[in-house]
Amino acid sequence: MITTPTPSMLRALPADHRHRLMRLGREVSFPQGVRLFEEGSRADRFWIIRTGTVELDMHVPGRRAAVIETLCHNELVGWSWLFTPHVWHLGAEATTPVRAYEFDATAVRLMCQDDPALGNAIAQWVGDVLAHRLRSARTRLLDLYAPYGVGGNG
Repeated sequence: MITTPTPSMLRALPADHRHRLMRLGREVSFPQGVRLFEEGSRADRFWIIRTGTVELDMHVPGRRAAVIETLCHNELVGWSWLFTPHVWHLGAEATTPVRAYEFDATAVRLMCQDDPALGNAIAQWVGDVLAHRLRSARTRLLDLYAPYGVGGNG
């Protein structure tokens, strides 16, 4: 499967916006196996991974959760915090010990309202991440559940 990298905040946000956002972050860590959030629960924070890996998964009725993507250094964990109704659309689990920057979603949304240029830059970055995750989810679910040869080129 060919994958493209998730849009990184470092590449997506201009330096001044990146610095303002990072002032709201706090350092956190999670041991391997900890669930960061569950699909359907309230999305009130998000993370940028410093070290370690986090798997995003999707509930599939009658089956084990399908792992959609594995995230690592400098990647955004969580986008649902930006869009109403602020409910997680996927689940997330630390698959190794993780160190990350954690952000309070309400504080970031208020900062975005106060500075429309910053808000636009963050919305563009998160939107790019969302588009990437939707493509990954589609590809992964087709890999797991579509009959052999569906969607092939020949």
